[in-house]
Amino acid sequence: MAGSERNIFAGSRRDFLKAAAVGTVGSAFGPAAGWSATKTLSLMHESSFIKAYDQFFQKNLAPAYEKATGIKVNYELASVGGLQTRVATVAETGSGPDLTLNFFTWPFLYNEKYLDVGGIAKEAGEKNGGWYDAAKEAVIVGGTWKAVPFGNVGQLMCWRQDWFHEAGYDKFPETWDELLEAGTKLKAAGHPIGFELGHGFGDNHGWLYPLLWSYGGKEMEPDGKTVAIDSDETARAIDMARKLFKQTMNEEVLGWTDANNNKAWFSEQICCTNNAASILFVAKRDFPDIAKVTQHALNPKGPTGQRFHILAPWSHSIFTHTPDPEAAREFLRWLMQPEQVGAWYASAETYYAPYLHAYDNAPMWSTDPRWVPYRDSIATSHLPGWPAPISRASSESVAKYVVVDMFAKACAGASTKDVIAQAVAQLKQIYRVA
Repeated sequence: MAGSERNIFAGSRRDFLKAAAVGTVGSAFGPAAGWSATKTLSLMHESSFIKAYDQFFQKNLAPAYEKATGIKVNYELASVGGLQTRVATVAETGSGPDLTLNFFTWPFLYNEKYLDVGGIAKEAGEKNGGWYDAAKEAVIVGGTWKAVPFGNVGQLMCWRQDWFHEAGYDKFPETWDELLEAGTKLKAAGHPIGFELGHGFGDNHGWLYPLLWSYGGKEMEPDGKTVAIDSDETARAIDMARKLFKQTMNEEVLGWTDANNNKAWFSEQICCTNNAASILFVAKRDFPDIAKVTQHALNPKGPTGQRFHILAPWSHSIFTHTPDPEAAREFLRWLMQPEQVGAWYASAETYYAPYLHAYDNAPMWSTDPRWVPYRDSIATSHLPGWPAPISRASSESVAKYVVVDMFAKACAGASTKDVIAQAVAQLKQIYRVA
């Protein structure tokens, strides 16, 4: 990092938050501040798992912006799981908030309803150490930035350090083969692995896509037109998933959704799962004894020698219906200045791993080394459907659980040949190719 970027984080996390919340917070504006006739703007978000994150916007960022510009920013919170319905409704009706938070591939899905924010993204990158390449996958549509990336809610391996140690392992296995060996021993000792294989939202994708990619498999070729799932690499990945299921897990994981592995973790039924950092956050708050033995690790490597992770991006877009596009752009530009965005990141500790390199060594990462793998995973993270570009078809494949069901059916007893054939048929229909 450049010297100026290092200086941003010279003090403690508490000092940084304090500094960002006072005089410097309006520094992006010069004499032109307050020029807009607009008096209010609205930013729509989903209620955060980290309450301090929403509170920091409401109590610090919004008041600071109003003081600097005279523009009141309303922070409209949707209930957990309710944001996509709200975004779809706003996009369809052309009325409602000026800006919104996005998850995953929404900038592509609502491309025509979002403004070009390329200038803001470029400036944010220049002032914050540059963007991770992975962050661009979900926001650049047809060469145009339709959202400004924010942070990643990664999916990594959560493992019980004490039980692995009892089985003879002082660190998490480096490869899927090594995990199979360790998991077999741990299940025999009464501590099975618990990876979701049902129709959940993220914890199934969080290990199955990386497993597929690490074996060299993929759904589609990079052209986004050629089905590529029928390969020896896919077959070997399926065989590994089947072995992991039979030798290290209990059958109930076939029906698990995202809540089940968390419940199993806190009832001490499993030794390892794939999850966001929320497990450790909850453990620190409610299960201190479990927190002491909870560790995080990057996903294992496959035969290719590579490891992969699911990209779970948060980003911000401006709706085309906003009455004052320039006022909305100025606000988003201000929000992504180091003084503001750095403090907002810090308010959530490490839950939203920044996509900006200036924060690679921010104080928040030193509060607990167990968070660091979530930062390190970004460099090897991709969206479902990779290496093909994001598209409505790739989103449909995820929504129809094509890859998840391919693996789950094999684990339930179907042949590798049959589950691949079913996936090929589905992908041809979804991508409309012969």
